[in-house]
Amino acid sequence: MPLPVTAAREASRFTFISGNGMFAYIIRRLLEMIPVLLVVSLLVFGFIKLLPGDPARIYAGPDAPIEAVEAARQHLGLNDSLPQQYVNWIDSLLHGDLGTTYRTQQPVLQVIKQGFLPTLWLALAGFAWSVLLGLMLGVLAALKRGKWQDWTLMSVAVGGISMPAFWLGLLLIQFGAMPFGLFSVSGFNKASDIVLPAITLGSSVAAVMARFTRSAFLEVAQEDYVRTAKAKGLRNRLVTWKHVMRNALIPVITMLGLQFGFLLGGSIVVESVFNWPGLGWLLIESIKAQDQPVIQALVMLFVFEFIVINLLVDLLYAVVNPAIRLRQEPR
Repeated sequence: MPLPVTAAREASRFTFISGNGMFAYIIRRLLEMIPVLLVVSLLVFGFIKLLPGDPARIYAGPDAPIEAVEAARQHLGLNDSLPQQYVNWIDSLLHGDLGTTYRTQQPVLQVIKQGFLPTLWLALAGFAWSVLLGLMLGVLAALKRGKWQDWTLMSVAVGGISMPAFWLGLLLIQFGAMPFGLFSVSGFNKASDIVLPAITLGSSVAAVMARFTRSAFLEVAQEDYVRTAKAKGLRNRLVTWKHVMRNALIPVITMLGLQFGFLLGGSIVVESVFNWPGLGWLLIESIKAQDQPVIQALVMLFVFEFIVINLLVDLLYAVVNPAIRLRQEPR
């Protein structure tokens, strides 16, 4: 059975390979991360150096004497040239040393570890409900194309995409939490505290998934092999779920990976609204305090997450459709 046009475009770079070939593919993709991360590190380093304020003064404290500030400057290596500072930073990263926070003098790695799990749980919770709902609504809208169900669902999806996350979060706090006291509106102390932040974080993802799933579903449904299957007398339900849905999921998986990356790195607003002790909240607090080592480490972490998720998406193609395998062909 031929792949549909959209699926073929997504899969055109992949052919069947053995297990050893898959391992080589993964290694090659990991090596391709290196120049990307180097470019990003240069941009992040340059951006940090453009921030106002004296890092030595921030590190030593606002009331520290000039001698303490100079000692901090020497300790942080700020007397070195900018190229030397960049090399020192990269060397520290390669050795697992992300530096020390200016605010609490703790290792940056330890601070990030404390915020990673809350962000991961929040992203997983928001991702789970939004993907399931978005896929169901998208398929339903495609099956009811042109009818009032289609128009209603897509109108709701557009509203979900357009609604700012902070505004939805404030609405949920005002009308969904405070009058009834069912959910906490701040912090992460028990499992139920994740409900409102997860709804807020996943609302735009659900809307995007609904619209994208509808488009992919309709595009695949118009392919010749689908019409041929129907002409042979196959039941509509079998054609829909075995032929259309499986191939429509290929481009949807790409969108899923991107959306999960956005949830991990883009929960800054939601975490600020709900005072959620995750990486987004940590980034905001670090920017306020001009805590440069934390800012640099978090930005690099977010970029690394996107790259790894993109690799995992490519690997998932073969799971969804066995006709696709993981060897990138030269273009």
